[in-house]
Amino acid sequence: MSTEEKSAAPRSLAEALRVRDDVSLAALLRSRPDLITPVPTDLTQLATRAGTRASVVRALERLDRFALQTAQALAVASDPAPYDELLRLMAGDEQDPAVRAALPRAVALLREQALVWGADDRLRLVRTARELLAPSPQHPSPTGLGPAVREATAGMSPGRMQEILTTVGLPSTHDSVSAVSALGDLFADRPRMAALLASLPEESREVLARLVWGPPYGQVTHDPAPHLRALLDRGLLLPTAPGTVVLPREVALHLRGGRAHRTPQPVPPPVEAAATHRPQVVDATAAGQALAALATVEELLKEWDEGGPTVLRAGGLSVRDLKRTAVALDVPEPVAAFWAELAYGAGLIASDGGAGPAGAGDEERYAATPAYDEWRELPPAERWAWLAGPWLTATRTPGVVGGRDAKDRTLSALGPNLDRSAAPEVRHRVLALLAGLPEGAAPTAESLLARLRWERPPRAPQREQREPQEEDLRDRLARWTLAEAELLGVTGRGALASPGRALIGAPQAPGAGPEPGEPEGPGDKLPVHHRTPAVPLPASPAERAAATAAAARLLAPLFPEPLDHVLLQADLTAVAPGPLERGLADVLGVLADVESKGGATVYRFTPGSVRRALDAGRTAADLHAFLARHSRTPVPQPLTYLIDDVARRHGRLRVGAASAYVRCDDDATLDEILADKRAAGLGLRRLAPTVLAAQTDPAALLEGLRAMGFAPAAESAAGDVLIARADAHRTPPRAAPEPVPDGPPVPDDTLLTAAVRAIRAGDLAATAPRKPGPGAGAGEGPVTGGELPRTGAAETLATTQAAVLTGEALWIGYVNAEGAASQRVISPIRVEGGFVTAYDHTADEVRTYPLHRITGVAELADEAT
Repeated sequence: MSTEEKSAAPRSLAEALRVRDDVSLAALLRSRPDLITPVPTDLTQLATRAGTRASVVRALERLDRFALQTAQALAVASDPAPYDELLRLMAGDEQDPAVRAALPRAVALLREQALVWGADDRLRLVRTARELLAPSPQHPSPTGLGPAVREATAGMSPGRMQEILTTVGLPSTHDSVSAVSALGDLFADRPRMAALLASLPEESREVLARLVWGPPYGQVTHDPAPHLRALLDRGLLLPTAPGTVVLPREVALHLRGGRAHRTPQPVPPPVEAAATHRPQVVDATAAGQALAALATVEELLKEWDEGGPTVLRAGGLSVRDLKRTAVALDVPEPVAAFWAELAYGAGLIASDGGAGPAGAGDEERYAATPAYDEWRELPPAERWAWLAGPWLTATRTPGVVGGRDAKDRTLSALGPNLDRSAAPEVRHRVLALLAGLPEGAAPTAESLLARLRWERPPRAPQREQREPQEEDLRDRLARWTLAEAELLGVTGRGALASPGRALIGAPQAPGAGPEPGEPEGPGDKLPVHHRTPAVPLPASPAERAAATAAAARLLAPLFPEPLDHVLLQADLTAVAPGPLERGLADVLGVLADVESKGGATVYRFTPGSVRRALDAGRTAADLHAFLARHSRTPVPQPLTYLIDDVARRHGRLRVGAASAYVRCDDDATLDEILADKRAAGLGLRRLAPTVLAAQTDPAALLEGLRAMGFAPAAESAAGDVLIARADAHRTPPRAAPEPVPDGPPVPDDTLLTAAVRAIRAGDLAATAPRKPGPGAGAGEGPVTGGELPRTGAAETLATTQAAVLTGEALWIGYVNAEGAASQRVISPIRVEGGFVTAYDHTADEVRTYPLHRITGVAELADEAT
């Protein structure tokens, strides 16, 4: 393309894209990834795709508020509009300096997004965007402006137009077009318009004031009042339908002082700090929360170790099971749903597919996965990173649990339809805004939400003079993020902790002040939101893994060293003054019940908990030795007696599978069982002096006898005691749920480079000038690409063979094995065996093409070569 052609004003979006450099094209494809799926064949196809309704809607939804306001102003400006007109619409007569300073950035952003094209003297909003944003009775403009005079008078009779001109003091014209133009010029002329409005009665001006900021439509009767008649006679209100009038755009702009928006927002609102804490306090608090999070997830998984709640037919937990889980964890139900979803998203729990433990039948249940055993063996910081990494990128949203779906069905924890594709972006952005505050600063929720609304305005249009009646989904996602981050230990006391910064890939926190001897720069005088760089979301799995590993490294020193001892007390309790070593915690969790949690955990020994340890294969001697080894205080005598007493009675009764039976060497014990009224439901019958048969299964028989105060042991078919282990049941290997993205993923640099190269090459093939065919006239100039070239097989072969000898490039049409047609520019190297080997300028590599798939060839014009 010549220099003159490059400097000429583009006549279409495709031409505007054609003069962009590769960096600019890559930026467009990165910001609008739907344009690259699949990769366009050339720039014309890229421009067409960029103008489709679905793509434009997606692009508009991702604009910040000021860029969107700029696009809305362009939709009510002339087409094309000079930059000065746009500036007047945005800055008004006062020429707001903040708007003047921010407008070039907004226009550049719209250009980069291919929503606006053209030079500054001819700015054009793409047609689809104009159709979406321009005011109409069905879809009012967010600016509150109505149609222009030309649009509002489209159906008005010529005689009526002349009457309006006469009333406002303008000379009559010969046609309606010039009459409309004269009226529009009057309304745009500030001095004459001011005089016209001054001549109106006060009631008329009050009507205009009510309509000026929208909606611009009003109702009138068949016989309007005099003050309304004065407006109608002067064209200040124009009829659009019987009984309906509209305030023309030019009149509204005059009354507004030239502004399209009541409140332009060129600068993002700052995120304000509600409180500031020392960074060490924030990190310590977050580390404590992280330890509590690990303990809560472990407690949840222990509850479900031997087969958890059943899976609803539609998927998920029932309301009753969620309540039970909340009671077991001692948390509210929404928080219990969060912990269950957190473990599910990390791949630690899943459905067992119906392969439940013995006695569970074919019911599908939730249980721990094999990954849970691997997770438990990791150091605490790595276990936390295992949970925090998937939380940051998950689209499943626990906050919607208990709500209703599109079919008015209740949304269940661990069930379907919990994915909200905006969740990862909102979580990351909330944490990034926290990272932009000084270290230790906790934001106010309202200022944080206001910033998010500026960066991504709500989809549902809200008139600027009204407050939203219902909180937007992104607002709720942000609130849930703040609460979940605190529970997980990403934040402490509302401020982002050091591991949380590393988790999102944020740099060193600002606000700590310059190093000693380092002068403050001018940027230090700016508000925080002006000097905080955007923190991109780690895109690739490798980047995410590196971020979570860095977070784990920062968190590890904040955790206290695990303890190898407890403090036994005479009231049958043990106090763990901190986190315990894994082996000690596992054994103590079986031998005793957790009574209270906090900075120190209190365990209580009961006959049931001691029996549980004996069922797990421990002997009384093992338990005495264990307690003596791990207690910093002497073992209390009541605890020794409790263990010996339970051990003496444990296993005297044996329960096995016949349907079920009970055997005991002491027939008096069996007589006692048979005489007990509580045994009536077990269906017991004596088969021998030391054997009872039951009509229930072994598990129910065990529970029934234990409820009666006995300590039976289960035995195998060979007569051996069965050892019950807490981690006996695991699901088959399950993968963690994958996030559901909002549209196509952002392409990486490799894909962008390849796509830009392919588009450029395809555009070269489509636009390269070629020599006219044999039937063209003698004076006909070069022909540019359009349809695929068509030549016969003999001519195709002869032309490619000649190009091999001369080294010239050819323009070909090619149809691949799937039937997809494309245009290519090639330089043939060799022709043999029905194939042509050539350097393909489109793909930038040497390729071989079957001659029978080439639809035709054409020589390139001299200027193209």
